[in-house]
Amino acid sequence: MSLVELVEQLGPRTLTAIGPLGDRVAVTGTEFLDVADEVMDASGTLLLAPSTASLSTARIGALAAAAAEHGAAGIALKCSAERMPALAAIADSTGLALLRVADRISWRLLDAQLTHLLGEADTVLAAPQDRGAEPLFAIANELAEFFGGSVAIEDLSRNILAYSSVPGQVIDALRTHGILARQVPASPYNDDQYRTVLRSDRPISYPRLGDEEPRVAFAIRAGALPLGSIWAIDASGAARLTEEQERRMRHASALAGAHLLDDLRVHATNQRPREDRLRTLLTGIDLTGTEFAELGIPEERGAALLAFDVPGAGPTTIAQLRSTVIRHLALQRPDAVAVPHRGRVYTLFAASSVDEAVGVATPLLPLVDRLVGDGTRVAVAGPAHRSGDVAGARELADRLLEAADRSIDPSTSRIVTASSLRPILVVERVARLFASADELRDPAVDVVQASDQTRPIAETLLVWLECFGNIAQTAARLGVHENTVRHRLRRASEAHGIRTERADQRLALWLQLRADLHGAGPATDG
Repeated sequence: MSLVELVEQLGPRTLTAIGPLGDRVAVTGTEFLDVADEVMDASGTLLLAPSTASLSTARIGALAAAAAEHGAAGIALKCSAERMPALAAIADSTGLALLRVADRISWRLLDAQLTHLLGEADTVLAAPQDRGAEPLFAIANELAEFFGGSVAIEDLSRNILAYSSVPGQVIDALRTHGILARQVPASPYNDDQYRTVLRSDRPISYPRLGDEEPRVAFAIRAGALPLGSIWAIDASGAARLTEEQERRMRHASALAGAHLLDDLRVHATNQRPREDRLRTLLTGIDLTGTEFAELGIPEERGAALLAFDVPGAGPTTIAQLRSTVIRHLALQRPDAVAVPHRGRVYTLFAASSVDEAVGVATPLLPLVDRLVGDGTRVAVAGPAHRSGDVAGARELADRLLEAADRSIDPSTSRIVTASSLRPILVVERVARLFASADELRDPAVDVVQASDQTRPIAETLLVWLECFGNIAQTAARLGVHENTVRHRLRRASEAHGIRTERADQRLALWLQLRADLHGAGPATDG
């Protein structure tokens, strides 16, 4: 497709040209451009550049020149109106088409639109047809005539967008109820079936299950973006799909995908955006079990959650932080989704380990410092392998950020994990345990901490335990004579009955002393 045709098809609400477009420039594909890497062979490729907003005009000019030299069809980017004249000059001097992407269009959605227009689906399947005023219903009827059973086209929220009405079609009570309610009825098979369908690249055949007739299901996608699914009752009841059945399902999916994608772009229909999916995961409320599949995250690999916290940030800063994070993650992690939530920004993406997620977060911090402000801290939690795991990961990330804020250790990293803060987490949990169970506390320890006269005994015990019983080190840290340390330890034993002979006694004593000092942080640097 020529670049001019591509821009015309998408329209000014999605793409506008910056400077003239070459009439003969042909686009053969798209690719995300990482501005940190060199531009390689890009013949006929439209480069999608999410991270150019922070680049200088000179840097964009050099990038455009390199792209033109390697045969790129153009660069799509987002920019402010003030930069348009400078970018138009770059387009004119390099001879490379620059396209401005509308701010409201996400890069993932743009990639899906371009993938569809450039013909990822077979051109025969995407051929225009006269489908009437309600094309989705026409697609459902055409498929029902072939399968002999009722067909439903659904969105990701399992709302029935269209259904067939062919005379004599096989239909069961479940489909009838769904059509009347325009919502898929609850079923014990639902979550597993939808998760499987949305992750499969081929139509799936389901046998009869109780009162449910046999079904064939296939996902509706535009590129990697899931949009919904098609479910056809198979009157033949055959155990295996034929080639013609599979071809028909792919045909219907491609046609339905074109309409759903257009609705998503132009009309913003009732499909919940990816951000709403993440908000649902963060709260753990009203989960369907298919959220990972809808976000394009493989459950086997898992997902990591990053929580970004900016001290004292207001709504404007939080919005800027979210924009910065998702813009720079989009290049390497196109499945990433980010939302503001309770004064923080959370982002979820596919990752099989905490270390992998830390590697993603590390280069983000300098960018956030430069574009948002210093002091941002990141908590890493996961990996989560099921929808229901994400809310727990969010709770852990919140606890990590709060624990890091309370820590007075200057070496505490700005990227925190459960591993890096485990000692603090243990002490915090023990402090809550002591606060809720008086029988765990030694009354003698409470006595020595209660008055100014005996508090030095408690401080000496804590430091002595942290020095593994070394009198000289304890005296040095407290700034007292070694005999003073020995005297206080004898008073603890003889006057107050505090026992330290056994390892478990010393452990229980240290936990109680350390937990009581937790609110103000450790009394020493041990």
